[in-house]
Amino acid sequence: MKVVNLKQAILQAWKERWSDYQWAINIKKNFPKGATWDYLNLAEALMEQAMIGPSPNPLILSYLKYAISSQMVSYSSVLTALSKFDDFSRELCVKSLLEIMDMFCHRLSCHGKAEECIGLCRALLGVVVWLLQGCAWYCEKLRELGPSASTEASLRACQERLHTLMNSSKNRALVHIARLEDQGSWSNVEQSVLRVTEGLSSLTNQTLRNKLEESLSLVKGIPMMLSEQSEPTFHPSFPSVHAFIMLEGTMNLTGETQPLVEQLMMIKRMQRVPTPLFVLEIWKACFTGLIESPEGTEELKWTAFTFLK
Repeated sequence: MKVVNLKQAILQAWKERWSDYQWAINIKKNFPKGATWDYLNLAEALMEQAMIGPSPNPLILSYLKYAISSQMVSYSSVLTALSKFDDFSRELCVKSLLEIMDMFCHRLSCHGKAEECIGLCRALLGVVVWLLQGCAWYCEKLRELGPSASTEASLRACQERLHTLMNSSKNRALVHIARLEDQGSWSNVEQSVLRVTEGLSSLTNQTLRNKLEESLSLVKGIPMMLSEQSEPTFHPSFPSVHAFIMLEGTMNLTGETQPLVEQLMMIKRMQRVPTPLFVLEIWKACFTGLIESPEGTEELKWTAFTFLK
């Protein structure tokens, strides 16, 4: 019943031509305090009403954008609602949905309970499937009807969003978590990837084809994420810098700065310490004394002030 009332409230706002902030104020007044908009499926209700016609309803779409910007709805609820749209023949609607994705997909995050975080992972996997289905649909259309500038533009738009999402190792990790949570859901990804792969032969635009293949390879690589191990970064240490700073900080508190600088520079030249690592070692030595001082001697605190000198 609440969802029905919510839809009625959206239609009333549209009929009376409320602005986005007027709509937000009124809808918050008419619904109980403490009600979560995700529970009421606000994002889905707005998207359904905005996408009824052959082209999106700009006013209701502005309500959805306002709800996203003001964090009335979570990213996961928007992605879930978006992935339910399956009429790719309405290219203007698809374009609007992709533009909504652009609002937040570069900063996907979730601050809440574990279930909400898992929900974001599942929603992201769902939108990956949706983008793959869009790519497959437009490839199929190109195969049936031949080259078309508008169809290629829609295919390119889906491919670019897919690549942007999957080019982030964080997003791939989130999709991988969703895959581990529900092994069956990954079969939808595999089927969609297969459909796109079969449709690649219909592309006469070689640049677009190469980019689509690159995006597919990113998706295919997700199951192997845990098996990929990068070589550990090796940072050589220079204990003489550390020892000299500790000695100077505890035994020569009132010494002149210039002799200290000259001796440190001599150590740098003799050991051929790169400048970035040299500064890093000074930082480490100074603050190691500060960190260890509560359990050690009071004099160790003074090593931190060597850096100020």
